[in-house]
Amino acid sequence: MRRSLFGYGVTTKALSKLGNWDIYDDSFTCKSEDEYKNRLLPPDDFDFTKSFLEIPSPGFPPKHPLVKKAKHLQSEYDFFAPKMPFSIWISGTNGKTTTTQMATKLLSPLGAVSGGNIGTPLANLDQNAPIWILETSSFTLHYTNIARPDIYLLLPIKPDHLSWHESFQAYEAAKLKPLASMRDGSVAIVPKAYENIPTKAYVITYNNSEDLANFLHLDLKNFKVKEPFLMDALLALCAQYILTRTYQKEVMENFKLAPHKLQELQDAKGRLWVNDTKGTNVDATIEALKRYKDFKIHIILGGDDKGVDLNALFKAMKPLHVKIYAIGSNTDKLIQLASEYKIEAKAFYTLDKAVSAIDLELDASGVGLLSPAASSLDQFSSYVERGEKFIEQIKSISSH
Repeated sequence: MRRSLFGYGVTTKALSKLGNWDIYDDSFTCKSEDEYKNRLLPPDDFDFTKSFLEIPSPGFPPKHPLVKKAKHLQSEYDFFAPKMPFSIWISGTNGKTTTTQMATKLLSPLGAVSGGNIGTPLANLDQNAPIWILETSSFTLHYTNIARPDIYLLLPIKPDHLSWHESFQAYEAAKLKPLASMRDGSVAIVPKAYENIPTKAYVITYNNSEDLANFLHLDLKNFKVKEPFLMDALLALCAQYILTRTYQKEVMENFKLAPHKLQELQDAKGRLWVNDTKGTNVDATIEALKRYKDFKIHIILGGDDKGVDLNALFKAMKPLHVKIYAIGSNTDKLIQLASEYKIEAKAFYTLDKAVSAIDLELDASGVGLLSPAASSLDQFSSYVERGEKFIEQIKSISSH
């Protein structure tokens, strides 16, 4: 009997270094072996009767043929569950990465390290660290049945990844799944809508940032962090408060945001551009629109929208001064919706053409906003590559 990995992405490549896996990936067309004595095999070679453990790359959907054949599925979280130290899991639809980074900044003096969906696979985390802070995707949670968090910070849940989960209900269920397995003494901070979900954890609920501030006895009038990052900062402070009975709001006030989330740039002509490539769903893009509602917004939308209903986004744009520059695989869908809502829009299909078009129209009263409300994988390797290409183009704009 052998153990199996499905896919050869970041997560499974890190696990592969442990050696002695059977690894199945569409890119493997014949049998071979790597330096760690793993067998690299075409997917058709998988035989569930000869495998006692299967770990899929998080992006492998339940309908994938390998997943359907598997009988012993585990997530990487489950694989490391016996060795996992005290863990803080952070999930929800928007703000996971920022909350994880903020919590790590606050708790690193205690020896905390972070990983998961934020970029560092669990196999590459310090096994001796006293605290793991894990940005946790719905994909990972779907396959997780053994591991459980000691603190679970759940941001609001909005429609996303519906083509993977096949329904909002399934996506929501994945996000709520950890609550069922949490132990006495653990703590969950969740939106008030989920206050009655069965769990042994001590539950703290909130409707908005004000509720979290009240839990901390923090006066928001004297707090420099504002939305859309306020809730992220408050959740991170809550984690610190739960562990230490104190919190350092000044650390959050001086926190430097990572690139690609509402990252403001100026071109050689002094005009404002915003790289919000992490705005991969409707709710994130609506928040970006709110931030720049007083500008003439030249917005680049489009990519793989993951089957989500985009009507809420167009309703949010309707009262604003917006022009849409549509790119990616859902370009035609965006143009059709823009026509229905009578919002000015034009199809450009690719990012470079959209930026060039905005360059011709943008003035000091406007903003060039990349907030696609869609995944990047139809045209880029990741949202990071999309954002970096956008930044490169802004930097290349001449002052003449």
